[in-house]
Amino acid sequence: MTEEEKNPQAGASPEETPADAPEAAGSEEEEREVVEDLAGEEAVAEGEVAEDLGTTAVKGPAFDQDEGQIQTDTERNRRKERVGLVVSDASEKTVTVTVETLIRHKKYKKRTRRTKKFMVHDEQNAAHVGDTVRIIETRPLSKRKRWRLANVISRAE
Repeated sequence: MTEEEKNPQAGASPEETPADAPEAAGSEEEEREVVEDLAGEEAVAEGEVAEDLGTTAVKGPAFDQDEGQIQTDTERNRRKERVGLVVSDASEKTVTVTVETLIRHKKYKKRTRRTKKFMVHDEQNAAHVGDTVRIIETRPLSKRKRWRLANVISRAE
């Protein structure tokens, strides 16, 4: 191998090297200007930022629980949602919800109902037997509770 093949920079003409240098220096100057502009800005309180966003600056599982809305926090993964019927509210802060799904048989193509029970965390004890509720997947809260109540869709009559 020749020296030029080993080190491609060594064979570069002197005209190419100085042309690159001013561009690098210009980008550094632009970065300094941006940093100076940001340094001149006033500090903004967290409450003001929350007002600008239109929501409270609270994080965690109770993010949307007060409003009864489905959590749409983009930092967290998309959570599973189910709609079901409350079958038991005997425990405190816990309800049992059954969710029915229709499954199509592979061979016979007949649709069958599958029912699954979920233990759901209900902080305010808002749901009662017979209510239709929306539940959201969450972190494990106990041995069997991995869901929390999002909102009550309709009340039992």
